[in-house]
Amino acid sequence: MSTQRFTPEFKEEAVKQVTERGYSVAEVSARLGVSSHSLYKWVKAVSPDNSEKQAAELIEAKSEILRLKAQLRRTEEERDILKKVARYFAGESE
Repeated sequence: MSTQRFTPEFKEEAVKQVTERGYSVAEVSARLGVSSHSLYKWVKAVSPDNSEKQAAELIEAKSEILRLKAQLRRTEEERDILKKVARYFAGESE
């Protein structure tokens, strides 16, 4: 049983047909004479790691939370000042 060796260029082109051109793995593997299993492995090897994407989304969400907390704090301070001013003017009118 001999194992076929494919060049990096061949693998890259096969992966591009799946990822960029939208062909199915089964279709590309049948056309190129590559096992579906191998092609799936090649596609997975070049696809970005989900943990990096999730980490970036988490950092973005945390920064948004911090920004919103600061905005809430500022709005509450403005509300408190307006309440004090309203009490002051309400006391003067008596």
